[in-house]
Amino acid sequence: MRITSVEAFRISARLCLVRIGTDGPHTGWGEATLESRTGAVAAAVDELAELLVGHDPRRIEWHHQRLRKGGFYRGGPVLGSAVAGLDQALWDLKGKALGAPVHELLGGPARDRVRVYTSASGSTTDGMVERARELVAAGYTAVKTAPELVLGYLDVPSVLDQLVEHWAALRAAIGRDVDLALDLHGRFSPAASRRLLARLEGIDPLFVEEPLPPELQRDLGPLCASTSVPIATGERLYDRWEVSDVVGSGIAVLQPDLSHAHGISEVVRIAALADLHGVRLAPHCATGPLALAACLQVDLAVDNVLVQECPMEVHRPGEHPWSRLLVGWPFVFADGYLLPPTGPGLGVEVDEDEVRRCALSPAGGNSPVWAQPDGSYAEW
Repeated sequence: MRITSVEAFRISARLCLVRIGTDGPHTGWGEATLESRTGAVAAAVDELAELLVGHDPRRIEWHHQRLRKGGFYRGGPVLGSAVAGLDQALWDLKGKALGAPVHELLGGPARDRVRVYTSASGSTTDGMVERARELVAAGYTAVKTAPELVLGYLDVPSVLDQLVEHWAALRAAIGRDVDLALDLHGRFSPAASRRLLARLEGIDPLFVEEPLPPELQRDLGPLCASTSVPIATGERLYDRWEVSDVVGSGIAVLQPDLSHAHGISEVVRIAALADLHGVRLAPHCATGPLALAACLQVDLAVDNVLVQECPMEVHRPGEHPWSRLLVGWPFVFADGYLLPPTGPGLGVEVDEDEVRRCALSPAGGNSPVWAQPDGSYAEW
């Protein structure tokens, strides 16, 4: 079997799929989405194609090393996302060729099902509480929310008071038998995070995600030492070398993204590195169905996974806009968990005609760019 084609399909500013074609009966699919940068990633996939065409797709590790390191320059979110999508597609191909799901190729299941959480965010307290109650009623045992406002370097106390009251109302609404994660989205400075975390201990979050922007990961150690609140980070770290300085800082949860961090091959390595420090994984997934499928395969095979972020309405089969890119609905939700997909490879079947149709007119959806009251940049 030889690779005959490599294609990138930019579906929107927040969704980019890749397809690896062969001279055999199987094709491989992956998701190379880098939110707001899908055009750059699609171009990178086109450049990397020359390293793949004509070769046996089953040599995944050989391809992974060449894709990551070929061309001298390496790393970063654009290359990491392009390699991630291609790596997923290679695993998908090999699984299909062998008639087995990817998690079986990674050593078999470490668990029978994967606990998931989804977003209960809302611009008002009432809206957030209503959404959270709906999710709990549907069977979710964990939800996540984030602040939906511009935050300054050190805000006045009333801003923090409002945030804590907002989240305390959510905790009261869902009770203490449901986990609540809080995503700070890298909007807080180290000083502001210390002030906020001190106020959150009574809410008992499952974890507080990205309390610092990615360029300030060096400050995680002192921050973790200053609080009993579990800290999570990692969606903007792209390989095990970037992760290596973070996993020993005192964080509780690491959140690599399967479509940013060089794919399945690298995230399995990242998981092993995290395990050395007693850190659990909660893979970041905020984009499309193939990213979720890739996450599930790793979640099933890797022992130190805590919970899986789920961007799609899996409790409402077919309702998410991107569900039309699939043939059927592979995600089976039950009592707060996703059950293992039964199909080979990533366990999903892509509707290629629909993908090609959508790629003719890519949708928008870039992440917003926010400003402080004085006009300077504000973290989104």
